[in-house]
Amino acid sequence: MHRTDNRHVTGGSHGNRSGDKGGHPARTVAAHREAVRELLAGLCGPGRTEQLPLLEALGRGLAADITAPVDLPPFANSQMDGFAVRSTDIPDVGRELRVVDPIPAGAVAAPLEPGTAAPIMTGAMIPPGADAVVPIERAVPDYFPRPGTPASVRLPATESGTYVRDAGSDVRTGELALAGGTFLGPGQLGLLAALGITQVTVNRNLRVLLATTGDEVVEPGRPLEPGKIYDANGTLLEAAMRQAGLDVLRTAISTDNPEELTALLRQHAPRVDLIVTTGGVSKGAYEVVRQATAEQDVEFLHVAMQPGGPQGIGRFDGVPFVGFPGNPVSCLVSFEMFLRPVLSALLGAPAPRPAIRARLADPLESPAGKHQLRRGTLQPDGTVRLEGGAGSHLVHALAGSNALIHVPVGTSALAAGAEVEVWTL
Repeated sequence: MHRTDNRHVTGGSHGNRSGDKGGHPARTVAAHREAVRELLAGLCGPGRTEQLPLLEALGRGLAADITAPVDLPPFANSQMDGFAVRSTDIPDVGRELRVVDPIPAGAVAAPLEPGTAAPIMTGAMIPPGADAVVPIERAVPDYFPRPGTPASVRLPATESGTYVRDAGSDVRTGELALAGGTFLGPGQLGLLAALGITQVTVNRNLRVLLATTGDEVVEPGRPLEPGKIYDANGTLLEAAMRQAGLDVLRTAISTDNPEELTALLRQHAPRVDLIVTTGGVSKGAYEVVRQATAEQDVEFLHVAMQPGGPQGIGRFDGVPFVGFPGNPVSCLVSFEMFLRPVLSALLGAPAPRPAIRARLADPLESPAGKHQLRRGTLQPDGTVRLEGGAGSHLVHALAGSNALIHVPVGTSALAAGAEVEVWTL
C-alpha cells in the first residue's frame, strides 16, 4: 500500500478524529505538548513508585519531597587546615598563642582555652570556645609543630566565623532537601548519602510499546530489494527511549495491513503503559495507523512544527497512544519536543535537555507559520553550525549534530550571527 507519512505535508492541515473531516488550524507546539501531558498524567502517582538503593536510583525521578533528617554539616567544622582560635584573643596587630593538642578530622575536640590555638584539619570539629580558623599559610611559623612538643605560633587578627562551616549551613533538619520530581544525578544522590539516607522512592520506569510500520521498510541486515529501505526509526526511537529511562517493548515491523497492526497493538496493549507508533499518520488514503485505530479514541492532527507536523494522540484500548510521523528526523524531533519533556515534567526523568542561547554560524530560512527545528553543531566559540537542510529524511546530518536549533513561529529568515535557542543533545 502507498504511504505518504509526512513527505508532502504542508502547513494548514486539519486535526479531527480519524479522518480530518472539516478544517481546523494547526495546533501549536505548546498546545500539543500540553495535550500529551494530560494524556500521560495518570502514569505517575500512588502505586507507580518503587524504593531503590541510592545507586540503583541513578537517572530516575524522585517520587516525593525529602526533608533533611539531620543538619548538614552536622557540626561546625573547619574549612581549612590551620589553627582554631578565639577571635577575641587576637588584636589587630596579631598575637603569639600557645599551641595545644591538634584536632584531626573525626575527633571530638576538647574546649579551647583562652590564649591558645589548636592545630585543626579540614573537616575537623571546631572546639567549644573557638569561633574562627586561621589558615596554616598565614601562621608564623607556617607549619604545625610536632604533637606533644611545647610550641607557640604568631597569628594575625581574624574575624569571628572565618573559615568555619556552621552546623546546618548547607541544610537544616526539617528543611526541604530535594523536591519531588527532581532528577537524581550524582549530585542529588551524594546529598542523600550525606544525609544518611540509603534508599529513595522513585517513579517507576514506564513500559512502552514501540511499533514501526511500512511495507517498504525492512530490518537492517536483511537483503534490500528494489523499492525498500532499511528501518532507522525503530533503532533511533528505541535508543532515545532507553536513554530516557523507558523500558521498551519493540515489535517487528508491521505491514501496511491495518487488521494486522490492530491485532499487534491489541496483543501487547495490556502489558504496557504507553503505545508509540511511527508512520501512517498523515492524510493519505492508505495511512495504516489511522486505519488501525479508526474505532479507537485517537485523534490525528497537524502541529505547526517542521519537521514532525502530523501527529496522532489518544487511547488504544484505554492505553495512552501517541503516533509519530514516519521520516526518521520527524519521529526523533517529535520525541524530543513532546514525549521527553512531558516525562521530565511528570516523572522527574529524564533530565530536561539543556537550553542555551547561541549565535548562528549560517543564515537560514523557515516557514513563518511553523516552529522549525534544525539540526546543528554547537561549536567552542559559542556559535551553532547548521547540519544539512531542513529535510526530515537527512539521517546523516542528524548523526553529525549535537544540538536542535529552535526557530519560532513568525520567523521566516535569520541571518548569520542571529541569536537562537539551542537544545544540546
